[in-house]
Amino acid sequence: QVQLVESGGGLVQAGASLRLSCAASGRAFASYTMAWFRQAPGKEREFVSAVGWTLGRTAYADSVKGRFTISRDNAKNTVYLQMNSLKPEDTAVYYCAARIVLVTSPDPRQYTFWGQGTQVTVSS
Repeated sequence: QVQLVESGGGLVQAGASLRLSCAASGRAFASYTMAWFRQAPGKEREFVSAVGWTLGRTAYADSVKGRFTISRDNAKNTVYLQMNSLKPEDTAVYYCAARIVLVTSPDPRQYTFWGQGTQVTVSS
């Protein structure tokens, strides 16, 4: 069982930066593929980024490529999402997710464990 707790959300102006963190419980953190998804009001949950057990395996949605960076610290059981040049359309609840398979996936149905989410609001 893995428990995920997100933090770092907030209200910022367009062009600002935020760093989200996701702290995971459990001893096998390094074995999990970790991902970030987001869900805006009235929209489906969408893939943002994922990272495999090494930083060599990362994936990004086209909408955030070049602006967001995912990373993980296996010693701290934590995954991060550095978000730069934020836009109003980035406004959403951001969720951390984990799957036991060592391959990234953009499909939320492939992830077993989920955090409660953290709100990110970007004003224009």
